[in-house]
Amino acid sequence: MIEQAKRAGPICVLLVEDNPGDVRLTQKAFDKASVRAGLHAVDNGKAALDFLHRRGEYEGGPGADLVLLDLKLGDCEGTELLEQIKKDPALKAIPVIVLSSSAAPEDIARAYQHHANAYITKPTDFPSLIQAVHYLNDFWFELALLPAHS
Repeated sequence: MIEQAKRAGPICVLLVEDNPGDVRLTQKAFDKASVRAGLHAVDNGKAALDFLHRRGEYEGGPGADLVLLDLKLGDCEGTELLEQIKKDPALKAIPVIVLSSSAAPEDIARAYQHHANAYITKPTDFPSLIQAVHYLNDFWFELALLPAHS
């Protein structure tokens, strides 16, 4: 693997997912894949923005180095939240990866039109999810350099 300068502090991933089962599976996959990042989960757009801005119950929290965003949320469409993140000068540099069960070309196109950094369809079995998390870890946390928290 290419040698990169390692980030000084721990990496924080924000998972925005309203399905508790998917949250548990993703947490287990992160553990199984030995990802060197903490995973924090919220289940709606408002909580995601509060977490990212470190306000309310998240004041003094870690912020996020990367966001995994489900397209279908209870309180808003994932693309609406994606648009809010990418239009916010304080948040727009944070990589946002859409993680969705949809492989519909229009969903993929819409995510990229709203400046998603990547689009991944949710794997349908646990071993494939672990492999996807390995790929995510290898690229985003081992190869790519992430912006520092502001």
